[in-house]
Amino acid sequence: MADKPTSGEILGVPYNFDRPSLGRMISSYWQPGEGMLVEKPFGVGYTLNLANWRSWIVVLVAGALLWQQEQSESGADEDRRDEPVEVIVDDQDESAN
Repeated sequence: MADKPTSGEILGVPYNFDRPSLGRMISSYWQPGEGMLVEKPFGVGYTLNLANWRSWIVVLVAGALLWQQEQSESGADEDRRDEPVEVIVDDQDESAN
């Protein structure tokens, strides 16, 4: 039986299932002179090239959105705890009416 290739492209999307090494990981995420997206060192698809300034903008925007979400969730929980709860008790016996 023929060995299956561990790297290549399917429908224009790259894949690589070779065992990753530290050197390959570092060189995959830091490629000066390349675009914002580069092939992943392991797996399917693309990843951010941290040598490109546009990638850092994406990372900062994603971080800011996550921080904002965490702040809004924690603030909403605190607001709910401080609100009074209105309880209406109807003591009237319905059979008497």
